[in-house]
Amino acid sequence: MLGGDDLQAFDAFLIELNRASAAAILPLFRADHGLEDKGGPAGFDPVTAADRGAEAAIRRRIAERWPEHGVIGEEYGEDRPDAEFVWVLDPIDGTRAFVAGLPVWTTLIALRHQGKPVLGSIGQPYIGELFIGGAAGSRLVSRGATSPLAVRRGVPLASAIIATTDPPACFDRAEIAAWRSVRAATRLARFGCDAYAYAMVAAGLIDLVLEAGLKCWDIDAATPVIAGAGGVVTDWFGAPTGSLGGQAAISAGGDLLAEVLPLLAEAAK
Repeated sequence: MLGGDDLQAFDAFLIELNRASAAAILPLFRADHGLEDKGGPAGFDPVTAADRGAEAAIRRRIAERWPEHGVIGEEYGEDRPDAEFVWVLDPIDGTRAFVAGLPVWTTLIALRHQGKPVLGSIGQPYIGELFIGGAAGSRLVSRGATSPLAVRRGVPLASAIIATTDPPACFDRAEIAAWRSVRAATRLARFGCDAYAYAMVAAGLIDLVLEAGLKCWDIDAATPVIAGAGGVVTDWFGAPTGSLGGQAAISAGGDLLAEVLPLLAEAAK
């Protein structure tokens, strides 16, 4: 059983891991970051020395502190993915933003216990923000201060602020049609923020984020942070997101999600 003392220790370690990743990333932001193209069927798929260096730094600290834990990372794959505790890593979510010098990339770190994400963090070290949380609550650590995170309540779809990353690149035809239906029913939409938009849901500034084609490292960290702030993360059917990623709806609450799901139904998979 996962106790409070364990969660407190893991929470403190999450902060340590974010410091280690920031130390590897920040010297390369808006500098010579060693851009490469991983290639693949989707076309240009960027990776930088910062992505690889940060994940390597995080993995070293996990191996030193908890060598029995598993790790799943975007850059270096799986190591004991069926362990009781597994860290899920995306050292730079939003590498395209990173390459373009835009400070909306984030470092995503999640801890799974028995296959379920129980703690997560969304870090943006360039502007000094760390969104961290789990079932007991979520908080923002920024510039030496800590404040609780809470989603915005009672916002109907017609008044909602929504976001997604890049519909033409990330959605298929049916998903684009669903996105357009949702966007037409809302007040304001923003694009290109990747997981930083998830953090804004937890902060009560964005009400809904829709994404598709995600990997586990794209969404696992957000799930505990959003839950701790009072929101919900589901797939486009309204069920919990699976361990492999896929489609995701990150919502400020169940009432808003209930309005959205019928508009997603034909594209849900």
